[in-house]
Amino acid sequence: MTELSVEVKVEFQRELYLGVAWDTANKLPVALLGISGGVDVEQSAQPVVRRTFDPWTGLSEEVAGEIADEAGLGGETLAAVSTTLVQLAQAFIACDAVIAEINPLVELAGGQLIGVDAHLEIDDDAVYRQQSRLRSLGKVVSTSTGRPPTPLELEAQRIDAMDHRGVAGRVVEFDGDLALLIGGGGASLTLFDAVLRHGGKPANYCEIGGNPTPEKVAALTELLLSKPGVTRLAVIMNVVNNTRADLIASGVVSGVQKSGRLPAEVIVLFRVPGSWEQEAAEIMAGAGVPVCGREVSLDECARLAVQGGSIDAS
Repeated sequence: MTELSVEVKVEFQRELYLGVAWDTANKLPVALLGISGGVDVEQSAQPVVRRTFDPWTGLSEEVAGEIADEAGLGGETLAAVSTTLVQLAQAFIACDAVIAEINPLVELAGGQLIGVDAHLEIDDDAVYRQQSRLRSLGKVVSTSTGRPPTPLELEAQRIDAMDHRGVAGRVVEFDGDLALLIGGGGASLTLFDAVLRHGGKPANYCEIGGNPTPEKVAALTELLLSKPGVTRLAVIMNVVNNTRADLIASGVVSGVQKSGRLPAEVIVLFRVPGSWEQEAAEIMAGAGVPVCGREVSLDECARLAVQGGSIDAS
């Protein structure tokens, strides 16, 4: 069934843009106000006023007023816009958002403000804390790949949501035979590119970290190996200090065994240096899996995972 929403036509004097986002350079939320909103806000010649604020105390009415004044607003409009911006900042924090926008916020002839359109994006890692708000929307899934998620990607999200501890489920599926459990911030992207550069065919991109439980790692490992055509698994991470390597190791071994395979026959390489790495190495050695330490570069590990051969620590 197709549904059509018909809205009353709004006659207005001007369009404004209000937003709150994360300033990644300052690691603080930033309030944004532009006096030229609408679909062409990014191309507008009018500057957007920006002001960071402390997420613990929020955006104050005083600071919001200064932002509105700097943008060129005055009188009752300044006061109304300031209040709206404060409330938007409160919603941004309360909803664990990465961006919250009202665009456009239109001003009618009598001075009344109406939000014609709004956009709110919640941090994927905080979805478990926002269930009371999201429940009415039905099943919510991430579409960060720009396409509908595959059944495997949906199951990975379910696995990640089974426990809030750590990340083990950000999966993007590809048509390849080498499953990847990788992590370490930007290192995971570097590793993925290195696998491609060495001629490998990844079956997935999957970033793990933040100390996920062995159960989550095991379930994710079993899921990745369930994909038809996957014959090998590489576990490669940068040096970790917020993730126990031994928990990753035990989870991976358990997941491979639950898939009905032998770790020594499936896991081509394990490299997770950092916290509890000696214990992790002992677990993998007991399972007959090759282990690389931090002395082996990420690029060399990618080559070994794709081509095999002896370890070159140079």
